[in-house]
Amino acid sequence: MTSSTDNLSALKNEVTTQQKSNTVQTTQRKMINLLFKYSAIFWFIAILLGQWFFFYYIMAFYGFSVINDNIEIWNRWEAMGSAPFKVGDTMGNTVFAVHAIGAGIVAFGGALQLVPKLRAVAPKFHKINGYIYLVTVFGLALSGFYLTWVRGASPDLLAAIGTSVNGFLILGFAYLTVKTARAKQFNNHRKWAVRLFLVSNAQWFLRVGVFSYLITGTMLGGKPAFGDIFFTIWTFACFLLPLGMAELYFIADKKKGLKLKLLATALLVLLTVLMLVGVVGLTPFLLQVLSGGPISL
Repeated sequence: MTSSTDNLSALKNEVTTQQKSNTVQTTQRKMINLLFKYSAIFWFIAILLGQWFFFYYIMAFYGFSVINDNIEIWNRWEAMGSAPFKVGDTMGNTVFAVHAIGAGIVAFGGALQLVPKLRAVAPKFHKINGYIYLVTVFGLALSGFYLTWVRGASPDLLAAIGTSVNGFLILGFAYLTVKTARAKQFNNHRKWAVRLFLVSNAQWFLRVGVFSYLITGTMLGGKPAFGDIFFTIWTFACFLLPLGMAELYFIADKKKGLKLKLLATALLVLLTVLMLVGVVGLTPFLLQVLSGGPISL
């Protein structure tokens, strides 16, 4: 009798222990899934704020310069080694204006395409904004090719190659975004839309990354300079790194394992923080450009 009681007690303890273990695992899973979800929201809010300010800067500087027929002010960037306005080059100046203002449209409208609730509540807006976005990124890619290879806007051959690779990715991803939408493969469509968004904003990531590198490098006791190998790598990494992060997130989202979700969450949060550092550095610099004062880092 005692033996039976002991066995029953042991069984109850085992069941209780298993239940507690299952509860802990369920809680952990919920917590990790929540962190995984909110890491993407954190990234989205950060990029939305940064890009919408970038849109303001582009329209205030390039947009109004075109409206006011004062495009000579583009050469305020000459202090940084860039002179977008060229006397007598009507075609080149026009293409540059289209490219710059197009980047502003992409910065403003692109992020809105990624909001699930907006897609659900305002499908017509999503569709119209999507068409505008696609036409704009197509123009961005083509104007980028012209500025790079005809006008010679890139500082060196490697930068020109990086810009061209990015342009071809924009065209390819735009095609696949449209193709999956027409085929009603909405899950794949959303993924291609994210990829398109990332490569279309490569020049924004480029600028933010530069400032993040300069600031974090200085904070860590280094002496970052424009001749560093980082800038060569970042020519391509400014669009390949965001793409790689997106792919990791997509894979982690499909897998049931928690370790990959934790890894994706940690990396996305880290990259978002670094991105915010770059945004914080870039913002006053662009305000300096708008102020009309001397440009310096």
